[in-house]
Amino acid sequence: MKLGVFSLSLSVKDLTKSKEFYEKLGFEKMGGDMSSNYLIMKNGSTIIGIFQAMFDGNMLTFNPGWDENAKNIDAFDDVRKIQKKLKSEGITLEKEADESTSGPEHIFLKDPDGNMILIDQHR
Repeated sequence: MKLGVFSLSLSVKDLTKSKEFYEKLGFEKMGGDMSSNYLIMKNGSTIIGIFQAMFDGNMLTFNPGWDENAKNIDAFDDVRKIQKKLKSEGITLEKEADESTSGPEHIFLKDPDGNMILIDQHR
């Protein structure tokens, strides 16, 4: 199963303060927008998303179809294929993808400890 590029999505209280903090750690903006209350930041191959007032808690994020530079990759597993595999393995999804569609879609699931996982396909 090809989940795509990995990042950590952090729920932050103050986007400006968090941006400044992570810049001091060497992260640079690679996506997002302050006016939309989120930024995607990168340091080498490490990616984080910082999100203000968009969700509760932190989550692991995978983006099928993207590499670490948010560039399309040719071979990837569609989120609907991933969903079918996870369900066949007995994993309960918090939010399922609409299998009658194609293109951008996402699913949510939790690991055994309650950590949220987002599989978010953008194309």
